[in-house]
Amino acid sequence: MAQLEVGDRAPAFTLVDQSGTKVKLSDFKGKKVIVYFYPKADTPGCTTQSCELRDHRKELTKLGAEVLVISPDAPAKQAKFDTKYKLGFPLLADEEHVVAEKYGAWGEKSMYGRKYMGIIRSAFVIDEKGKIAGAFYKVSPKDTVPKCKAVLEA
Repeated sequence: MAQLEVGDRAPAFTLVDQSGTKVKLSDFKGKKVIVYFYPKADTPGCTTQSCELRDHRKELTKLGAEVLVISPDAPAKQAKFDTKYKLGFPLLADEEHVVAEKYGAWGEKSMYGRKYMGIIRSAFVIDEKGKIAGAFYKVSPKDTVPKCKAVLEA
C-alpha cells in the first residue's frame, strides 16, 4: 500500500477499543487527532511510545489533539497494556491489519535476516477536516511526540 502524504484524506475506520467500544475516526470530526500504529502492546518500543504520549497528553490536548492508538493486538491485550501503564486513551484493535494497510503502516519488515509482514511504526496528525497534516513512517518511539507537536503548533 502506498504511504499517505500531507493533504491526503485520512482513511475512515471503525475499530473496537480495549473496553469493547466501537470507535470511529468520524467521531472526531472537527477535532485534530493523532493516530499512531505500534507493532505489539507491552513491548519496549511500544511502551516507550505510548508512555511518551500519555506523559504529554495535557500539552497535546491544549493543542486541540485527541490520541488514538492502533495495533494488531486483541482488545483484551490492549486492556492489560492500558491498565498496566494507565494510558487513558483508546487502544484500537486492528487484528486483521485492514486499517494499517489503508494507512500504509503494514509492510515487509526484517529482523535477524528474516523477512515478514508487520506493523511499520507510524504516526499521523489528522486535521479538523479529516486531512493528513503530518505523516511519519518508521518513526522512533521517542520522536513521535516532538514530530506531532511540531505539526500541531504550525
